[in-house]
Amino acid sequence: MSIVTKIILDADNELRYPSIGEFEGLKDYFNHSEERINIVCILRDKQEDILKLASKAIFQIHPEYIAPGGNAEGARKRSLCLRDYGWYLRLVTYGVLSGEKESIEQLGTIGVKEMYNSLGVPILGMTDSIECLKNASLEFLSDAQANCVTPYFNFIIQSMSN
Repeated sequence: MSIVTKIILDADNELRYPSIGEFEGLKDYFNHSEERINIVCILRDKQEDILKLASKAIFQIHPEYIAPGGNAEGARKRSLCLRDYGWYLRLVTYGVLSGEKESIEQLGTIGVKEMYNSLGVPILGMTDSIECLKNASLEFLSDAQANCVTPYFNFIIQSMSN
């Protein structure tokens, strides 16, 4: 849900007009919209490079994943890991674009821990891989852009850790 929709629904649920603070939040959101779009475009355009850096980093941290019997052994399993990486990167861009974390939660973190547990995928490995994905993404962003993106990655990591 976008920040605009959230403000409208919150005000309507409480039978009131949006507050000055909510309007200030909207003003800030709109003042930074162009930068948010630029960040999303960078992450989209650099996805392949980001995924390569992130996968290299996670397999250095957890070489057992690509060893015989590992969760990412062989080309097929490894490509499934990279598919998940791309999905999480898209989730982050949805958060950046909408200016909120609710869409990330609804689309990507509710039930994810249970899903990975049922598939035998170690949660520690997933949180480490999202950290690697974050670090790889930051390679292509300015400090200000990184400050905008980091909370969304951290939200996913925290959601998986709980």
